[in-house]
Amino acid sequence: MGWWDLFVETFVSELTDISDLEEAYRVCIRLVLAALFGGLLGYEREYRGKAAGLRTHMLVCLGAALFVLVPMQADLAPSDSTRVIQGIVTGIGFLGAGTILKGNHIREVYGLTTAAGIWMTAAIGIAVGFGHIATAAVATTLALTVLTAMPLLERDAAKRARRQRRQKAAASPSTTASGPDTDKPSGDTRTP
Repeated sequence: MGWWDLFVETFVSELTDISDLEEAYRVCIRLVLAALFGGLLGYEREYRGKAAGLRTHMLVCLGAALFVLVPMQADLAPSDSTRVIQGIVTGIGFLGAGTILKGNHIREVYGLTTAAGIWMTAAIGIAVGFGHIATAAVATTLALTVLTAMPLLERDAAKRARRQRRQKAAASPSTTASGPDTDKPSGDTRTP
């Protein structure tokens, strides 16, 4: 047996983690669906110009699915799978934390939705990896709904809050005909 035959035999023996065609289809379907679901969420983030976009979400979902597929193929105990999930959640937490930026003001925090989206994408990948495709599809749909519909509700709520603040400021008795009364604290109606 020559070196080439030995190389080919060794190479083929390394490909035995997928034992039959059915298993190959299962692995391919799960990994493709993980990439697709992650891509849907990533496209929405990419469309809005966010830091973590299409490729990031696809890779996170695909990686999470692969991390749970491999232990299942190796017939590891369920407790080992829970440790894998714990590792994914921890790792994704660090990745998400890297997308969060704090501004100068207490209300200036950027990237929280992107971080939560990455976390959700990993959870969807885990569901796909375990073969819970319908659950992953519903979760993807709900996540897309939150990412697309909630900004509309947030804008409406902010508009209403600004309108209420303007109405409250217009109705405030803290001004007189000659200008603001600087001797009295705001809201104090006692006469000096």
